[in-house]
Amino acid sequence: QVQLVESGGGSVQTGGSLRLSCAASGRSFSTKTMGWFRQAPGKEREFVAAITWGGWNTYYADSVKGRFIISRDNAKNTVYLQMNSLKPEDTAVYYCAADSTGKYYSDYNYWGQGTQVTVSS
Repeated sequence: QVQLVESGGGSVQTGGSLRLSCAASGRSFSTKTMGWFRQAPGKEREFVAAITWGGWNTYYADSVKGRFIISRDNAKNTVYLQMNSLKPEDTAVYYCAADSTGKYYSDYNYWGQGTQVTVSS
């Protein structure tokens, strides 16, 4: 059974930083694109960042470009999201996704349960 478990969420003030982790179990995703998404209250889930299997290619939403960094450790089957210069509009539940089946910004086979990130002004 495949599981994606996110951790690292919490509450920070504007300008602060958080590092999210997503540990995968049940199978290896070392050859698969993995990504992060978020959903704010009352809004649809949106793409945040993605990273290809070797880590050579990364993609970011315009809203986080220059502030967030996605990385992965295939030996640990884990993907990370370093979030810097956080803003109140970054407040959302953040979801990890694994095994992209097509578009890196939408199509994934597996999803985590999410971790809450709250940024106060």
